[in-house]
Amino acid sequence: MTRYAAKTDANQQKIIDALRAAGATVECLSAVGSGCPDIAVGYQGFTYFMEVKTNKGKLTPDQVEWHASWRGQVAIVRSVDEALELIGVM
Repeated sequence: MTRYAAKTDANQQKIIDALRAAGATVECLSAVGSGCPDIAVGYQGFTYFMEVKTNKGKLTPDQVEWHASWRGQVAIVRSVDEALELIGVM
């Protein structure tokens, strides 16, 4: 059964703000649901899909399936530092 996103993780807005401050564009995809990552990030000609989780957060079954079937880049980030490192800022 497909679950749809009901809420965002507590650290998501802080990560989005930091990415934007670093010069990235960010599109929130949380409402898409069905395992789709929380945000799409554009930076220096590249697009990054990021699933935002808290330190103890785990992927849902839909997210596990989406990540396994996606034939491109997707990453789990748990902090501002991880998100910035992923796009090469740190």
